[in-house]
Amino acid sequence: MRIAEELGVDAEIVVYQKTPPDRATLEAIIAKLEDPVSDLVRRDAQFQKLGLTDADVATAEQVIDVLLQHKMLLQRPLVVTDDKAIIGRPKERVRELLGG
Repeated sequence: MRIAEELGVDAEIVVYQKTPPDRATLEAIIAKLEDPVSDLVRRDAQFQKLGLTDADVATAEQVIDVLLQHKMLLQRPLVVTDDKAIIGRPKERVRELLGG
């Protein structure tokens, strides 16, 4: 993550396609998440193709179940620190979290 490098912050980059988060990891991220939990799910063409609606990802448990079944729907980038998690869009949010 370029912003982390610019700020001199050590970061572990996890490529979710190769190493998708498991239930425990998603639960830990959600516990720290500053954004609405439903924002973890991308509302893209795949979401629509699967016939999903906002009602299908309204709760943390629903979000976890959907993301475990469809890892490509995970919103990215996610930035997770010891005490916070954010969706890194727009990228200025990443700078604020890591720099401040």
